[in-house]
Amino acid sequence: MKLEDIRREYLAGGLSRENLLADPIAQFNVWLDQAITAQIPDPTAFTLATVGSDGRPSQRIVLLKQLDEQGFVFFTNYSSKKAVQMEANRNICIHFPWHGMERQVEVEGTVERISIKDSLKYFLSRPRDSQVAAWASHQSHHISSRKALLMQFEAMKAKFGQGDIPLPDFWGGYRVTPASFEFWQGGGSRLHDRFQYSRVTNTHWDIERLAP
Repeated sequence: MKLEDIRREYLAGGLSRENLLADPIAQFNVWLDQAITAQIPDPTAFTLATVGSDGRPSQRIVLLKQLDEQGFVFFTNYSSKKAVQMEANRNICIHFPWHGMERQVEVEGTVERISIKDSLKYFLSRPRDSQVAAWASHQSHHISSRKALLMQFEAMKAKFGQGDIPLPDFWGGYRVTPASFEFWQGGGSRLHDRFQYSRVTNTHWDIERLAP
């Protein structure tokens, strides 16, 4: 089949202004809860887009771990490619693709590190092997083989033994503080419904419909 012949209609349902809550975080939570209930695969997975010092964009999939009125929190190695780019350019874009519900949400904003205390609290909630992996992996750096990675993992397991595993000083959380949201709902004949929230103040957002 030719690529241009692959298509389908989006008929899961429309989206109207009357259906939207005034607060985009609250609206996002409604959609996230529905995605979880619908058993969408990896409902907390989102694409994180950053831009390097050379002006080239980069994307990768990460997992949402916390969400409150302040924004979206995820965790990574501070020496990873994405972290280096975020430290140089705090402007960021994240995207949640809920294909099974014919929905997507894009969020633009700025990013900053969360506190060591909050990073530690999350780190201690991780499975022990995930804690060890944070120590074993120099994320985004070149390695000679998977065998070398596994050897480093086993070395870290032996180093920490049965005791508590400390928070690495090179690992922690980032929070995306949103400046705008777009909620997208698929529609028939490519007449999709798109609504954009733009921050006016800390408590007020403008909502406008966008052409599909």
